[in-house]
Amino acid sequence: MGSSSGGGLIHKARGEAKPFLFVLAAVAALGGFLFGYDTGVISGALLFIKPAFHATTLQQQSIIGSLLVGAVVGAAASGYLAEAMSRKWTKVLSGCIYVAAALWSAFASGATELIAARFVLGLAVGTASFVAPMYIAEVAPRQIRGGLVSFNQMMVVIGILIAYIIDFLFKGVADNWRWMLGLGAVPGVALAVGMILMPHSPRWLMERGRDDEARAVLERVHRRAKGIDSEMEDIRHVVAEEGGVRDIVRAAVRPMLIVGMALAIFQQIVGINTVIYYAPTILRFTGSSVSSAITQTVFIGLTNVVFTAVAVLLLDRFGRRAFLLLGTVGLIVSLLVLGVFFASAGVRHAAPDLALFALILYIASFAIGLGPVFWLMISEIFPLHLRSPAMALCTITNWAFNFLVSFTFLSLVSALGRSGTFLLYAAVGLLALVFFATRVPETNGRSLEEIEQQLQHKRRGKALGRDDSPAVAAAIAHYVTGASGE
Repeated sequence: MGSSSGGGLIHKARGEAKPFLFVLAAVAALGGFLFGYDTGVISGALLFIKPAFHATTLQQQSIIGSLLVGAVVGAAASGYLAEAMSRKWTKVLSGCIYVAAALWSAFASGATELIAARFVLGLAVGTASFVAPMYIAEVAPRQIRGGLVSFNQMMVVIGILIAYIIDFLFKGVADNWRWMLGLGAVPGVALAVGMILMPHSPRWLMERGRDDEARAVLERVHRRAKGIDSEMEDIRHVVAEEGGVRDIVRAAVRPMLIVGMALAIFQQIVGINTVIYYAPTILRFTGSSVSSAITQTVFIGLTNVVFTAVAVLLLDRFGRRAFLLLGTVGLIVSLLVLGVFFASAGVRHAAPDLALFALILYIASFAIGLGPVFWLMISEIFPLHLRSPAMALCTITNWAFNFLVSFTFLSLVSALGRSGTFLLYAAVGLLALVFFATRVPETNGRSLEEIEQQLQHKRRGKALGRDDSPAVAAAIAHYVTGASGE
């Protein structure tokens, strides 16, 4: 990605793309919306599912975690499906599965059946959330590819906010949790029907020798014929050079893989999805009523959307590291506040709203830092010909640790207490901050070779600073615009 501001990105988008591209991106990003909706909706629904099924702590964690296990399986299978049946039809299939599983969840007669339904739902979520950015990246002009791929992350947080609002609107309705879960079928239908009307990815078409069809797709989204020729040439180059999983563990690529995997792991083990999945439960710990906890959760969802938008607009202007480090500091501070809040009855009595403030600070810090930066950086730090398998490995790792953290939260609260649990996450956040400050390079406006060179130098104890050598920049300039590409 370049160094443009959010306004520059919009101006550039108008110059490089036709309106149809933005319709296509919006439909494809419904995969991210599905992930966000189901992530958010279960947080409020769980408060009502627990008494309805007399769910134990293990069953509650399994209701949350089964979707994540399914998502790991879905993400692992999505690479094969996207190649075998195309990106388009993989997303149609995931939409159909999501509709069926959402309705199954709504009509579940017990905790075990609900756990099974949410596992199937996870298959759809894992597949859709992985293929959505891949499909958008392969259709969008390279000049605005990074911004459009980031739109998928925006749809995730919008989905979370909508889910929180649905939880709020249905909190007083009979069988409220069934409505909350069942309404997820609506965006699932929109994804399935919408993708039927969308074209195939030009890269998938060219891999099968259907170059004329690929050109026709690019003509629907590009304003400039010159851009089409360049894009097709890029696709030919990447397809010819693309490597596999074995290639991404080579010594030359290993420093990038360490950074990508660490970002994937730390994004989860700072406890983000304990807040997303259990926000009303955490607020109930403070003494809030069920109704009040669900209402307060809406403010958390709104904060998530607003600060994600801020990050998307400003990441190119101020760089990735600044937001990553600032956001991580905010995470640590908010977790420490939560730890102190739950450790001291005096603090809880003197400042009963402090926990809500800390949760809002936490989600704002995540939304400007680890939330978008993880997904953006793993699309930038890997060589183009290895980006797909490397991103797949990071994505699967991210889902796996999402499950680990979400499945263990209530057990940690039982073992360590509320205060101890949040202080543990704060300690993990401190480790993350040290790693980010010492090992994660700035990727904004830098080529893949420059990033690799910095990571290799860091292994030998050298500084992580910017290499401004004109000779280096000239030798690798053709990668700069591709850094947010395929």
